[in-house]
Amino acid sequence: MLNKKIKVGVLASTGSVGQRFVQLLENHPWFELAAVSGSEKREGLKYGKTCKWLLPGDIPEGVRDMVMVPSTPEALDVPLVFSALPAGIAREQEPEFAKAGIAVCTNAGAFRQEEDVPILLPEVNPDHTSLVKKQQANRGWSGFIITNPNCTSTGTTIALKALDLNFTLDKVFAVSLQALSGAGYPGVPSMDIVDNVIPFISGEEEKFEWEPRKMMGTLTGNGVELADFKMSTHTNRVQVTDGHLVCLTVELKNKPASMDEVKKALRSFRAPEISSGLPSTPSPVIRVMDEDNRPQPRLDRMTGNGMSTVAGRIRRDPVLDLRLLVLSHNTIRGAAGGSIYNAELLVKQGLI
Repeated sequence: MLNKKIKVGVLASTGSVGQRFVQLLENHPWFELAAVSGSEKREGLKYGKTCKWLLPGDIPEGVRDMVMVPSTPEALDVPLVFSALPAGIAREQEPEFAKAGIAVCTNAGAFRQEEDVPILLPEVNPDHTSLVKKQQANRGWSGFIITNPNCTSTGTTIALKALDLNFTLDKVFAVSLQALSGAGYPGVPSMDIVDNVIPFISGEEEKFEWEPRKMMGTLTGNGVELADFKMSTHTNRVQVTDGHLVCLTVELKNKPASMDEVKKALRSFRAPEISSGLPSTPSPVIRVMDEDNRPQPRLDRMTGNGMSTVAGRIRRDPVLDLRLLVLSHNTIRGAAGGSIYNAELLVKQGLI
């Protein structure tokens, strides 16, 4: 599609999500990683010398000898940055890039609740990128910020969108079993998590109950009107390296005649035309498994190169209408891979 690759940078490139960006951008057909940044103590050092690589395989050769630069628009000098910054730092630094005319695709949650900043899932709400013009007008920016959802919200929202299109959601009850990598590195101390489940993740339930409703909401003159369904959640940290598993119980306004209809609705869900055929478009968007004991994080998190949503154990519920499990890879689809997919959509829409 492109005559020349777009040069990109990664903010907070040595952290666990930053490393996923570096890994996934290697040999990307549209983007060329041209700059990496990190904390001040890393500036001037080669990436391969200062990064404690946490992922399988080696540091990509093209990045190993890159010199770490300051996290400023002038130092990175690219039209697009991927941000793995912590939320507090992102709140301060990301606007500086947007002011400088740079597109920011961020994994941070600092701006998700802003009315003029979309939380973007290309399969769910590609039209929400129209908020970019409103954002630029409101803030006087020539660039912009696009967020991807919290990693737990990602796969859940894709599955809920498929159900809502076919049956209309009324109530959703969710229990998450969230992987350790979602806490970053070094994350949860081993003495806390070994032989244990931690039934609290600060701020997670609030995000999980609100973000799907924004992504599935309707554009208005002022921003996004939240989707009209109720959601209640419990979030838990478990002894799994990667892959968030969510147990969903759902009440629908239009009752399906059978669970086969529910499975068909999930299997047949496709990304809108504008979001299909991109380098990171998941195939399938949703994989439905019929085995009684699937999906499982260790076995199924890399479905569709880690970009697909996996659903299973779909059955009737005696209190509401149906129950199912949803699995997605939290650092690929729920973080770096999701941001890259968002950027691809923005290129196709002519915003980058």
